[in-house]
Amino acid sequence: MAETPEETPETVADEVASAAANAGEAGRGGERSETDGRDDERSEAVASESGGDTTGTEAADVQAAETPAAPATAPAATATTRRERLEQRRVARRTPRGPMTPEERQAERDQRRARTAAERRRYRARSKAKRAEAQAARPATEAAHAPEHGPGRAKVRQGIVVSDKADKTITVRIDVVRRHKRYHKIMRTSIKLHAHDEANDAGAGDTVRIQECRPMSRSKRWRLVEVVERAR
Repeated sequence: MAETPEETPETVADEVASAAANAGEAGRGGERSETDGRDDERSEAVASESGGDTTGTEAADVQAAETPAAPATAPAATATTRRERLEQRRVARRTPRGPMTPEERQAERDQRRARTAAERRRYRARSKAKRAEAQAARPATEAAHAPEHGPGRAKVRQGIVVSDKADKTITVRIDVVRRHKRYHKIMRTSIKLHAHDEANDAGAGDTVRIQECRPMSRSKRWRLVEVVERAR
């Protein structure tokens, strides 16, 4: 029969402290496992045999066992901004590739150009279909004649005809007089515009009024409205 160690005040105090610690840990949700409980019992037995004299190393081991272990690997930082998310997706899509020959690079370039051309053709087909639908929805009278002018009010200018040699076309000089914004000097300039004259009514030297219209040729963007004064 094994001899029971004597109960000393130090042994009783250690047992009471261990029981209180076990009760507190159970109240905190049972964070310690069965292995930790066996380690505590082993520590209590060693302490009772040695008369309650625990060394600093054993106390440190008990404290290290009670401290929860840190996670092995820290979780990866999650992207918070849109730019970071896009960068992560770009890096995920990027696949490393080795050196390429000129023929392989040219083949890749041709493939990219063919893909871009196919997208362009699809876009133009959609745009053409939309224009056709808009043209079909317009009234018949409006669709028969091209618009004389786009949205907004057409500009009207008055000038002097300097040439009427071309057929159904007159050259009109428009004199502009304005004051300089900073030096307040009177500045005189002139511009020449080509206007459409359907009946060849205006002659050189006439004062005419022209109005902005749709492009009729490479240089004609105006048409004759009326002859204000005939040349003498």
